[in-house]
Amino acid sequence: MNENNNILQDLHGRNHGYLRISLIERCNLRCSYCMPEEGVQLSPKSHLMTYEEIYEIAKTFVKHGVRKIRLTGGEPLIRKDIPIILEKLASLPVELSITSNAVIIDKFIDVLKVNGVKKINISLDSLNREKFKQITRHDQFDIVYKNMLLLVEKGFTVKVNVVLMKNFNENEIIDFINLTKDLPIVIRFIEFMPFDGNKWDMSKMVSYVEVMNIVNASFPTDAIIRLNDAPNDTSKNYKIEGYLGSFAIISSVTNPFCDSCNRLRLTANGQLKNCLFSSTESDLLTTLRKGKAIEPIIKKAVQAKYKLRGGMDTLDKLQTPDLHNNNRSMITIGG
Repeated sequence: MNENNNILQDLHGRNHGYLRISLIERCNLRCSYCMPEEGVQLSPKSHLMTYEEIYEIAKTFVKHGVRKIRLTGGEPLIRKDIPIILEKLASLPVELSITSNAVIIDKFIDVLKVNGVKKINISLDSLNREKFKQITRHDQFDIVYKNMLLLVEKGFTVKVNVVLMKNFNENEIIDFINLTKDLPIVIRFIEFMPFDGNKWDMSKMVSYVEVMNIVNASFPTDAIIRLNDAPNDTSKNYKIEGYLGSFAIISSVTNPFCDSCNRLRLTANGQLKNCLFSSTESDLLTTLRKGKAIEPIIKKAVQAKYKLRGGMDTLDKLQTPDLHNNNRSMITIGG
């Protein structure tokens, strides 16, 4: 492989075949771990990628080896040109998927199916209506839960993302796992991660070990089955014997998956982030608009990727606010 064709390999030998594209910074929910209470400064519309620019940038990544694209936001489905974005990206030789809060996803079942989207991740952090309202600042639990069931009924592969926060929803871990008894879904428990404005500290986090302690105290040991993780998987996967679905833990803080990371992120305003934890970005959109090649910027950004958590290679560093407060709020990165 010549040097130009290897622009997606970093200096640690990791090849990046998975691109997450944020379509929009706005959302129809205001989850506390994602958006600061006071809101965020949104990019002017002229600074956001058009659907043509999304397609051109994606096409470049696919040319060099990207085979999976996930659309995120904000809430990607509130973007008015989402049908044409899906159609354009579906013309590329990639597996196309989407992450949504599922508030309005029932209106997009047909357009998702016709464009080959089979895998959908939805966010649902509590099965309690009042706690859902508290964390999202909107009273939409019933519609989200109904739409989760609708997606299963329509044959989509559904993963449910649950951000765990101490003294808030860790007492629902078993309730979530019990959903998998009769539903062929994957519940993914995610360690609370630090981003600008989300008031993170270690004491609010429910760790991988703590989750498994709760699981082990609730089910017989021989009923808890450790599943084989897929290559480049972010999660450690389990299921309860006899249950239709499964559950997983994404331990980005206490037990990161950086060694096998194959992900890059493109923000809605055309900035490439080589790591979710990274506070640095590389501007692809300005260069594209000047009619210049973006490959050199991609290569430089990929090769600058740290081996572990954006350079925060110890928990002490992760707990140093100056090292992660320069990162964006999650809503402007893309979930």
